[in-house]
Amino acid sequence: MRLTEISTYPIKGCQRIGHAEVGVAPWGLDGDRRWMVVDAEGVGVTQREVTALVRVHARPGPDGLLLRADGQPDLPVAEPVGVDPVPVRTFRRRLLRVDALPAGPAADAWLSAVLDRPVRLVWLAEPARHIEPGRKKHDPGDRVSFADAYPVLLTSTASLAALGEWLTAAGADPVPMARFRPNLVVDGAPAWAEDDWEGRGLRIGGVAFRAAGPSARCLVTTTDQETGVRGREPLRTLARHRNIGRQLLFGLNVVPLEFGRLTVGDRVEPAGRATPSGSR
Repeated sequence: MRLTEISTYPIKGCQRIGHAEVGVAPWGLDGDRRWMVVDAEGVGVTQREVTALVRVHARPGPDGLLLRADGQPDLPVAEPVGVDPVPVRTFRRRLLRVDALPAGPAADAWLSAVLDRPVRLVWLAEPARHIEPGRKKHDPGDRVSFADAYPVLLTSTASLAALGEWLTAAGADPVPMARFRPNLVVDGAPAWAEDDWEGRGLRIGGVAFRAAGPSARCLVTTTDQETGVRGREPLRTLARHRNIGRQLLFGLNVVPLEFGRLTVGDRVEPAGRATPSGSR
């Protein structure tokens, strides 16, 4: 098995950036989801509610981001320093708040214009716990970026191909991997082999990970990541074939256990032997 794709999402919910190699920390890939758009109450704005986030491209620089969107002038945004932190939550239902630094009125106005609603941009200077201990079968740890739950999401090309066959059989078009917004894509494993990696060790290149369990998918997967147009697939087909424990599963959440670097082409080696469990 090999690592074939690496992606980060500088602003949670916005466009991806592909990498040939990237640094890894216990809280995720370098630069991944350290920025977040929040509403007036400090709650994260996601594609679940605002599909226009797909319009926002953020290019990291040495000290911040360059924001781009069609119809808007480019805007450089510096990492905030010397400002008072504000408490934010990644989701409205989350109880834990984390301190983030506001990016400032220029970034807020730019994003509010693109998204057509009042929002703010914040930066996570120090990764922190935002999921209560005990809420997850596998604890995500106390240092996490603005990711939904776990620091890194891994998907498999074979599992996407299997899903594509189900979609085609149902008279629907296959969907691209971008719909699932993974950080890491693996090739060479049988379809759904990742189901059996839960709770086990995983080594990618020279970096050790813990497989923290499957990823339950949501409405975001039905959103075209280029246009923001929303449909019914692949959730409808996942509901028929991958409804496990009343969750629609695709992909594997993993937690880095050390600092290191990943490169496209790295070997992927789960601990012990895994037997693919199929669609269950």
